[in-house]
Amino acid sequence: MANSAHSAGFARHFWQRAGRVSTSLLSLLVTLLGLLAFTFMLSHLSPIDPVQQIAGDHASEATYEQVRHELGLDQPVLMQFWHYIEHLARGDLGVSRLTNQPVSNDLMQTFPATIELASCAMIFAVVFGVSLALLAAWKPGSIIDNIARFISLLGYSVPVFWLGLLGMLLFYAVLHWSAGPGRLDDIWVYTLEPKTGFVLIDSWLSGEPEMFRNAIAHLWLPVVILGLLAMAGITRLLRAALLEESSKEYVTLARAKGAGRVRILLRHIFPNVLGTLVTVIALSYATLLEGSVLTETVFAWPGVGRYMTNALFSGDVPAILGATLLIGGCFILINALADALTWLTDPRTR
Repeated sequence: MANSAHSAGFARHFWQRAGRVSTSLLSLLVTLLGLLAFTFMLSHLSPIDPVQQIAGDHASEATYEQVRHELGLDQPVLMQFWHYIEHLARGDLGVSRLTNQPVSNDLMQTFPATIELASCAMIFAVVFGVSLALLAAWKPGSIIDNIARFISLLGYSVPVFWLGLLGMLLFYAVLHWSAGPGRLDDIWVYTLEPKTGFVLIDSWLSGEPEMFRNAIAHLWLPVVILGLLAMAGITRLLRAALLEESSKEYVTLARAKGAGRVRILLRHIFPNVLGTLVTVIALSYATLLEGSVLTETVFAWPGVGRYMTNALFSGDVPAILGATLLIGGCFILINALADALTWLTDPRTR
């Protein structure tokens, strides 16, 4: 009888988990489909005529209609959307009008630069943001707490491009602590063999210590500027979560038993906010991928953000849509990963 009840409970628990996983996957697919529909509608709502871009301003009516037929724009909208999905499934994002190269190839060359910048900025933000939030929650109302709140306000209030320009002026033009725009100096750009697309890794593998130091000199300033944006959110939200947990009964009980403030903070409170921390980090990382557009433009960083900016100025619709789809897809997948990690780290969400 006990074995039968145990089996029934296990089966019920299994189907509940399977239902949650199925719901999450269905939600992910619907969101991705919505992103595809959004980018497809952007191409149709754009004031730029793709047929005119290819055929030219002075093309005849016959040439215009021929190009329109070759692009499939004379077909019903639903059929065009289906063909759009078919091309995406084959990795065909069209041809960039600016580079005359497939957009997928351009994104493969520029995306590693964006990932490198955003990942280094995220590491900076997590290390300093979490540390500052813990110190602020350890002594609320202290000087450290006021500094944490000031940095959070600064990161939220000051535009990232203004900080970038100010940083370039101070650390590059005046103090000469930064190596300036780009990923490497000109003397190293054409000698580096791009094995992975990540300049730190490639310069390290090249066996040239001077090249590696030059890559770090170019990287640290945009990392700090972009990292402040994520650091502000991590510090603010984690500090609030830690202070909220500090007022709960289990903390009062731990204090009554004689536990020290540091032990309570690290052993009792911090594990209970890991789910919040994972969510904040994931959302901040996704924000960095989006917010890298201005930072890459200021520092001439050859990533997806700068690629998209150049495409916008030149009216390159395939490049704009391809970059939008890539960043949007990353945002959706990172959110899905954050939900999964929150479910694993926080038993209260199960």
